[in-house]
Amino acid sequence: QGFGTGKINLGELEVVKITEFERVWSCSLLRGKAEGVTFYKPVGIPDGFFCLGYYCQPNDQPLRGYVLAARERVASSTEVYCDYDSDTDFPALRKPVNYSLIWSTDCGSGCGFFWLPNPPLGYKAMGILVTDTPDEPDVEEVRCVREDLTETCEIMDSILATDVNTFQVWTTRPCKRGMFCKGVSVGTFFCCTYFISENQELEIACLKNLDPSLHAMPNLDQIHALIKHYGATVFFHPKEDCMPSSVQWFFKNGALLYKDGKVNGEPIDYLGSNLPSGGTNDGAFWIDLPRDDNARKNVRNGNLESAELYVHVKPALGGTFTDIVMWIFCPFNGPANLKIGLMNIQMNKIGQHVGDWEHFTLRISNFTGELWQVYFSQHSGGEWVDAFNLEFIEGNKPIVYSSKHGHASFPHPGIYLQGSDKLGIGIRNDTARSNCFVDSSTRYQIVAAEYLGGVVTEPCWLQYMREWGPTIVYDSRSELDKIISLLPLFVRFSVENIFDLFPTELYGEEGPTGPKEKDNWNKGCAHAPGIARNHKLMNEMQNAECRVQ
Repeated sequence: QGFGTGKINLGELEVVKITEFERVWSCSLLRGKAEGVTFYKPVGIPDGFFCLGYYCQPNDQPLRGYVLAARERVASSTEVYCDYDSDTDFPALRKPVNYSLIWSTDCGSGCGFFWLPNPPLGYKAMGILVTDTPDEPDVEEVRCVREDLTETCEIMDSILATDVNTFQVWTTRPCKRGMFCKGVSVGTFFCCTYFISENQELEIACLKNLDPSLHAMPNLDQIHALIKHYGATVFFHPKEDCMPSSVQWFFKNGALLYKDGKVNGEPIDYLGSNLPSGGTNDGAFWIDLPRDDNARKNVRNGNLESAELYVHVKPALGGTFTDIVMWIFCPFNGPANLKIGLMNIQMNKIGQHVGDWEHFTLRISNFTGELWQVYFSQHSGGEWVDAFNLEFIEGNKPIVYSSKHGHASFPHPGIYLQGSDKLGIGIRNDTARSNCFVDSSTRYQIVAAEYLGGVVTEPCWLQYMREWGPTIVYDSRSELDKIISLLPLFVRFSVENIFDLFPTELYGEEGPTGPKEKDNWNKGCAHAPGIARNHKLMNEMQNAECRVQ
C-alpha cells in the first residue's frame, strides 16, 4: 500500500527521498573537530520532481542522509503533475526570484559560496544552495513552496562553526513534532552569520502534510513485520536484582490499589479492569507492593520470564516516519549508585521507587521501511542514535542496554555518569550484556496505534492515569551531607552544586505515572522537555569544574 513505496503524498505535493549526492565543497574550519564537513547536491531526482535544497553532514560518519524532492500533485482521474510558471497562478511550487549570497570563503580546499533562494511573495524557501564558483545559481535549480503548505522549522545540531564572521551551519527540524503534528523535515540545512536566538523563525521552512489519511503509515500486518524484523534485544546488567515483569504478573502477584483516605489497599484484577479509568493524576489513587514481606520481596525482584514489551505505534514528522515506542515495566526501581572521584557509594534507599516505566523508540522511514534511528530514554532526557552507530544482534535487530537498578536505556555497554565526567561526580548508570534479556521481536504486545482508528484494543490498565507507586520522601540530604564531609575542602562546594542538580527522584518523588501520562506519548521524544534543564545542568557542571580547577 502506501508504506515503503518510496513516495509520500502530502496533499497538494508528492515527495520522494533522495539519497544520491554529488560533492560540491568540503571544509575543516570546525571548532574542536578536525574531520570537517562536506556539502552535497542531490542527484538522480526523478523526472517531474524538483530539488528543494542541498544536503551536508560531518565527514566522520557514513554518507547516509537524505533530502526530499517534490512535485505538484493535482487530484484527478488521471494523475497530472504540473510546474506552473504563471504570475497569475498560485501553484504549490514556484521558482525563486533570485538568490542572496549568505557567505563565501576559500579554506584551502576550494571556494565555497552559500546561497539563500529569495522566494516569490507567499512562498517559502526550503533549503540553502552551495556552489564552488561566485556565479549565482540558476533559478531552475530549486523550487520554493507555497506558504500554506509549509510549517516553521528550527535549528537542531551544529554541523559547522567557524571563527570567520561567526558563520555556522545546523541541521533543522520542524518546531512542532508531536504525534498529531504535520511538520515534515526536508533534510536540508540552515546557515547564517548572525546569532540565532531560541524560538527565532528561520528564513527556510519545512513541509506540511495535509493528507489526513496518513496513507504512508504501516497497517497492522506491516507493524508486526517491522517488529519481528527490527525488534530490539534488551540486556539487563549481570547484577540486576530488580528485573522487569509483565503488568499481568505484577497484578496477579499481589499489587494493591490504594485510595486516598483509606488505609487498606484492594487487589487488582489481572487485566486491571478495576483500576480507575481516564481522568488525570489527581493523587486520589496509587498502586503499591503487597503488604506481606515475602510477597513484597518477590514482586520487587520482578519476573523476567513473564516480561514483554508494550508497543505504541504513532506517526512522526508528519507521517513520513513511524515511531514504534516500546515500553517495559519493572515492578521496582533499585537504589542509586553514586560516584565521587574514585569512590563508588551504593545508596541504601535513595533512588528506590515502586513501578518503573521505561521506553525506547524505533524510528522507521515510511519511504523505505528502513530502520533510521533509535531513541534511548534516560533519566532527565535521552538521545537519538543513528542506525549505523547501533550494536546489532541477529541481523537487523538492535541492542538496548538497560542500566542497573535505574533501567535507563543506552546503546552500548559501559558506565554512563549522570553528572560531571571531568570531576567524576554523579550517578552511575552501569550497563553490560548478560544472560538476562528480553527479545522484543517475539515478546511484545501492541497496546495502542491511534492512527489505525480502533484496530488496536487498548488494555484496561493503559487507561489508568494515576500513580503506579506511592509517594516517597527520602532523608537523603543528611546522607549526602555525610558524604560531602568526607571530601577535601576545595571540592565540597562543587559537589554540593552538582548534588543540587541531581534528578528529583534521588531525594524522593511522587509515584511514577503510566505510559499515557508521559510527555512522550503525544509529544516527540527528542530533546524536548528536558533540553532547558540539561543545558542548565551542563552550565552548572562547567562552572563547578572551573571552580575546582
